[in-house]
Amino acid sequence: MIKFAGSRQQGVALIMVLLAMALVVLMASGMARQQSLRVFKAGHYLAQQQGQSIALGAEEFAKRILVRDYEEDKENSVMVDSPDEFWAMHAAILPLDDSGVAEVQIDDLGGRINLNDLVTASGEVDPITKDRLTRLFRALGITGLTVDPLIDWMDADDQAISAYGAEDGQYLMADPPYRTGNQPFVSITELRLIEGMTEEIYTALRPHLVALPVSGVGINVNTATAQVLMSLHEDMNEAQAESIIAKREEERFENLQDFLALPEFTGMGLKANGLTLQTRFFEVVSRITYDNRVVNMVSTVYRNPEGEVRTVHRDTGQKNRITKEPYTFSEG
Repeated sequence: MIKFAGSRQQGVALIMVLLAMALVVLMASGMARQQSLRVFKAGHYLAQQQGQSIALGAEEFAKRILVRDYEEDKENSVMVDSPDEFWAMHAAILPLDDSGVAEVQIDDLGGRINLNDLVTASGEVDPITKDRLTRLFRALGITGLTVDPLIDWMDADDQAISAYGAEDGQYLMADPPYRTGNQPFVSITELRLIEGMTEEIYTALRPHLVALPVSGVGINVNTATAQVLMSLHEDMNEAQAESIIAKREEERFENLQDFLALPEFTGMGLKANGLTLQTRFFEVVSRITYDNRVVNMVSTVYRNPEGEVRTVHRDTGQKNRITKEPYTFSEG
């Protein structure tokens, strides 16, 4: 009996030792997994930071291209920005080490209607911009929305401009509730918050609108879309706009008088107000691919009348924006 009891004690002790060993193994395994997770997170963070650093370098590359473009225009005494220029036609492909690549595209923002021209700094509605937006809506076949909610979004008061407008009262009933901006648009994506806006309408409007941090820079007639050209006058139709674009592709406009003298504008009395041949704001779209990772960055840059370029906004949330024909830059 004593031997039997001793055997039981030895068996229990053995089980305890095995349980302790299993616990140690489990703890070690858990610690190893935690350590691996920490290493992965640290590696991912470092890779993301490296990708963003490369994207900033790509942005700087694009800014230098825009400076060079300004210098060439100045040398030629023709200060014009148009779709036939190299920066407007191609996406630059910059090979990186370890089979990575940086893609950089410069998009013109000058051919779009600036939402922030709609309401002046004194709170007055700009009639020219309102009429252009109204005609743009019509050109795009938009019937479920008017310009009035955009005005109410920007103006400082809480009174709807018309029965078609929308102020805080409507937005506070949303789920979740929110208020109007009561200031200029910070981003074109704010349009999604406008009462009556749908994703379909937003998608249709986006290529033709921009939200710039300033007002009064004008529409570049060399880069304006057909729908923006149609917005310039009540009597402009799609066929006339397409005809202007076809002529522009043959030879860009190098002075506004040539543009205004086009037969498509005969009898309209179109003025040069709010029109220009130069672009001040551009979007730099960067996509960095390396180490099985992709980093996207869209930067809004401003080129002043002296040709200096600076960044005014960056966004890392936009994807699939590289659309132009690639041009590979090799070392040297």
